[in-house]
Amino acid sequence: MTEEEESALRAAAAANFRKGFNCTQSILLLFAESLGLDSDTALRISQPFGGGMSRLREVCGAVSGMFLCLGLYEGSSDPSDKGAKDRIYADTQALAAEFKAKNRSIICRELLGLASPGQGGRADSPVSSERTEEYYRKRPCPELIADAAVIFKNWLDKRNSSL
Repeated sequence: MTEEEESALRAAAAANFRKGFNCTQSILLLFAESLGLDSDTALRISQPFGGGMSRLREVCGAVSGMFLCLGLYEGSSDPSDKGAKDRIYADTQALAAEFKAKNRSIICRELLGLASPGQGGRADSPVSSERTEEYYRKRPCPELIADAAVIFKNWLDKRNSSL
């Protein structure tokens, strides 16, 4: 991917978030149609994953978005296909490791600097935050989403070039 392509991908990923989509939706929306899923379905199935799983602040939504894209690309519907399961688990772990190496964690609360449940932290209210300029200023989400988009696109390009 050229620098210009990466810059455009990062901008598109962040723009999805600034339109009001959650982190998972922002990633899945970028890749869904090229992976055979219509945008409406992609947005609907990925909505519960925002906020680290519906504001539980667990796995980062951008990371969940990469995993959903991965499943669309190489997932198997055959429960007896152990090789496919093992491959997707290995690829999932590799994507997670790359994201973690770049951002220190794949956990939403850690990425946002919130206390963990063992330190008195808890899930946020299930009521989503208003999307104001202050909301966007205090969130690293656009950058995290952009990182996830680039990580997945690079993985996808490598996979496609080896076929």
